[in-house]
Amino acid sequence: MSVNEVYVFRPFKLIALLCVFLALCLDVVALLSPAWVTADHFALSLWESCTQSEARHPTEEEEAPWSCFSTLTSDWQIATLVLLVAGATATLVAFLVALISLCRGTQRRHYRTVAVFLFTAVVLQACALVLYPIKFIDGTVLQTYHEFNWGYGLGWGATIFMLGGGILFCLRTDVYEDAMY
Repeated sequence: MSVNEVYVFRPFKLIALLCVFLALCLDVVALLSPAWVTADHFALSLWESCTQSEARHPTEEEEAPWSCFSTLTSDWQIATLVLLVAGATATLVAFLVALISLCRGTQRRHYRTVAVFLFTAVVLQACALVLYPIKFIDGTVLQTYHEFNWGYGLGWGATIFMLGGGILFCLRTDVYEDAMY
């Protein structure tokens, strides 16, 4: 580098890798979350549905027990889980390919592959996250107020970070002309 040359560092790919890492972390927490839907004496996750029975003689010290059963008997809940796990797997593959590419210095060859994996994960996750409330509300027997809780929100957060990472991996920062800088 001579005295007149200026090196411009653009950390788009590092930010994209950070987005993919955050998406992966949020996705794992969302998958393991016990709270996707909550209501009075009711909690639903991707894995189980729990209800709290009314105590016969409730006291302040004693709380009624919760009874839980698997949600893997319902087709739509299995479909949601499969779509989310497939999206998380695609995100993991994208993260590993991006990390290895950035560490080895061969990143330009693999940007499109990483972006394709991330956009595939976004589509899978979005389908799951749209399917879940539609089918829940369609088949719900709850006559009380219920809300989609933090586990569901983390799923959307992961999807947004995946989309951001995919867009950043699509940016071609290596083809800008030097005259512009």
